[in-house]
Amino acid sequence: MTTDSRPMRVLIAGGGTGGHLFPGIAVAQEIMKRNAASKVLFVNAGKPFEQAVLARAGFAQVTIPAEGIKGRRLRQKLQAVRKVPAGITRSLKIVSRFKPDIVVGLGSYASGAVVLAGWLLGKKIVLFEQNRLPGMTNRILMYLAHRCYVAFPGTREGMKRKGVLFTGNPVRKTLLTATGAAKAHGGKFTVLVIGGSQGAHAINVAVTRALSFLAEKERFHFIHQTGAADAAWVRNVYAASRVSATVAPFFEDMEKQYAAADWVVCRSGATTVAELTALGKPALFIPFPFAADNHQMFNARELAEAGAADVIFQESLDPGALAEKIRHYADHPEVLSRMAARAKAFGRPDAAVAIVNDMARLVRGRREKGRTRLKGRKGAS
Repeated sequence: MTTDSRPMRVLIAGGGTGGHLFPGIAVAQEIMKRNAASKVLFVNAGKPFEQAVLARAGFAQVTIPAEGIKGRRLRQKLQAVRKVPAGITRSLKIVSRFKPDIVVGLGSYASGAVVLAGWLLGKKIVLFEQNRLPGMTNRILMYLAHRCYVAFPGTREGMKRKGVLFTGNPVRKTLLTATGAAKAHGGKFTVLVIGGSQGAHAINVAVTRALSFLAEKERFHFIHQTGAADAAWVRNVYAASRVSATVAPFFEDMEKQYAAADWVVCRSGATTVAELTALGKPALFIPFPFAADNHQMFNARELAEAGAADVIFQESLDPGALAEKIRHYADHPEVLSRMAARAKAFGRPDAAVAIVNDMARLVRGRREKGRTRLKGRKGAS
C-alpha cells in the first residue's frame, strides 16, 4: 500500500494520563517517520507526567488552562468552568500561530478547547476514542469532527454517524519490538503487574498479600510497576516474602518487561488493552471501578467474553483467589497460549499507520480543494 509522505503540520491536544497520551505519541512518531520535515505540537494542561513523557519522546509542547469536570466536587467543577474562557482564548492563539493542517483530539478534558478552536478557525478535526464506551469530551466533540478513530468495533456501531473508522488504538513503536517471551529470569514463571502509568494501590495490596498464599515461591518472578507512592513498601514486602521481584515506580523500557512476562495482571485502560493485544499477551484485568462511565469494565468485558483475557472485579479481589489464579496459569501453559492467541486476534499493531494514512488523505483533500479555489479566483480575474 502506498503512503503519502508529504510533510504535515499536526496539532495534538490532550493527555493527562498515559491512556490518552501514548496513542498520540504513537501517531506523532509515525508522522515523523514518514517525513522529518513534518511539524508536531502537543497541547496539554501541564501535568508533570505528560510533560516528562513528551520531553523524553522529543516532542514540542505548550499548555493551556484546563481542568476536568466529571466526577469532581462542586467547588472543583466551578474552578474548572472558570478556566474554560481562558483555555479557549489560549487555544485560538496557538492554532493561529502554529497553522496546523489538522487538529487531533485525544479525548481528555484538555482536548476540548483546542478542538473547538481548530473548528472555529476552519481546521480539519480528527478524534481518537480509545475506550469501548466513548468519553464525555468525545461525545460532545464528535459533531465537530471530520473523522473519529475508534479502538473497538462496537464503539463504531454505537456512535451511529458518518466518519467513524475502526482502526484500533495506536501503540508506541518501541513496544512492537517486544516479540516472543525473552526468559530473562531463569525460566521462572514471570508475572508482570502494572497498574497504569501511575500505579494502582488496590492491585499493589492484593498482589503483595497473595504472596503469602504461594507455595514453591522459587517458581515465580514478579515484575511490578507500583507508581511512586507505593514503591518502597512493595519492594520491602517482596524482600520479606523471599519472592524474586523487579520493582520500580515506572518502567521506561516496557518493551523489555512485556517480552519477559508470561502473564500480566493489570487495569483495563485503553492503552494497556491495546498494548497487550498488539503483542498477544495473556492477562488478568482488574478494571478500575471509578473510571469515568465505568469504561474500563466495558474494555475488559469485550476481551473476556472472547476468551482473550481473564477478569476479576476489584470488589471481588481476594488475595487467596489471586494466588490460586497465579498457580493455575503457571501450571497450565496451554491455557495461556490459547488466551494469548485470542488476544493477538484483537490486536491492531498497524493502527498508527492506518490513522496517519487517513489523516494524510484528509489533509491532501483540503490542499487540493484550496488549490481549486485559488485557480478559480485567478480565472475569474
